[in-house]
Amino acid sequence: MTALFLLWAILVAQLILGLAMLLSLYRIIKGPRAQDRVLGLDAVYMNAMLLLITFGIRTGDSIYFEIALAIALLGFVSTIALAKFLMRGEVIE
Repeated sequence: MTALFLLWAILVAQLILGLAMLLSLYRIIKGPRAQDRVLGLDAVYMNAMLLLITFGIRTGDSIYFEIALAIALLGFVSTIALAKFLMRGEVIE
């Protein structure tokens, strides 16, 4: 029963993360300001990373964890670059 409960819990978590990703995509499309779009993009990459981690837990394959780590690093750097661009108008000084 414990394995079945874990499988259902991971499935529910994946569905909720997918819904959160759709809502974040809505914020990217309909965001009134650029700051809202950057926050939506930040939420999308975070949800994608968590979705890959749940896939890795479900399948037991370690490649999903490595891809999630790469998404986390690239997402963090892109968020910093976009925030700097919105603050100063340039990324590289």
